[in-house]
Amino acid sequence: MTPLAGRGVGIGWRPEIAGFVAQLPGLRFVEVVAESVPHRGHGEPHPALAELAGAGVAVVPHGVKLSLGGAEPVDPHRVEHLAHCARVLRAPLVSEHIAYVRAGGLEAGHLLPVPRSRAAVAAIAANVARTTAELDVPLALEPIAALFDWPDDELTEAQFLTEVLDRTDALLLLDIANVYANARNRGTDPLALLAELPLDRVAYVHVAGGSERGGHYHDTHTDPVPVEVLELLRELCDRTRPPALLLERDGDYPPAAALRADLDAISHASGYPVIT
Repeated sequence: MTPLAGRGVGIGWRPEIAGFVAQLPGLRFVEVVAESVPHRGHGEPHPALAELAGAGVAVVPHGVKLSLGGAEPVDPHRVEHLAHCARVLRAPLVSEHIAYVRAGGLEAGHLLPVPRSRAAVAAIAANVARTTAELDVPLALEPIAALFDWPDDELTEAQFLTEVLDRTDALLLLDIANVYANARNRGTDPLALLAELPLDRVAYVHVAGGSERGGHYHDTHTDPVPVEVLELLRELCDRTRPPALLLERDGDYPPAAALRADLDAISHASGYPVIT
């Protein structure tokens, strides 16, 4: 049983929608970008986050800047901050991306895909080991949406992900919108990719909106969740016991009614009770 089992549908907590989130009845978990939480000794988490944690809502710190997929060792100060977030928010687990964001002292400012090679698996496993050594809670890893594949890929996405999880004993944060985006952009079948993924390792699931631009599907987090992603989510929940599901929205925040519509659609697709 995963740490978020039975938590139903949640939402990514952002300061811009803190009031909306606080008023959701029956909300049982949220996710916060770890880098938005003050470092130890530099203030406390947002009062609304502390209030949610105090009310029994699970708050999951979600890192975006560890660069677990980089060839260089992870920055120990960033690892310590992620561990601090877990402690101060009483988190049941933390999550990060299978991606890199820096190299040679330069910051990309974006999550970049790693080559699907066994050398990359080894580098990720080493960085995950450095990270989990400082954590008191489990770590879930999220594969990202990518607009391109590296020419020296040795493994399929599912094979690569399975090897990473087997080498690290980490959980899987499955972004169902990323499954759709990656298959769509490769011209392959999202259902075929879903069938190959290690669904028994899923800790929780991201659901997000996107849009088609320039012949590619972009995982924007600023658009409504499309029907195709909801259909893929329904298929996931038909294939396995529905995990905890989380709506991601980052920027261009719509009126409350639009956020409720996305949350309700996720609930209907999964069979979970509506929380709005």
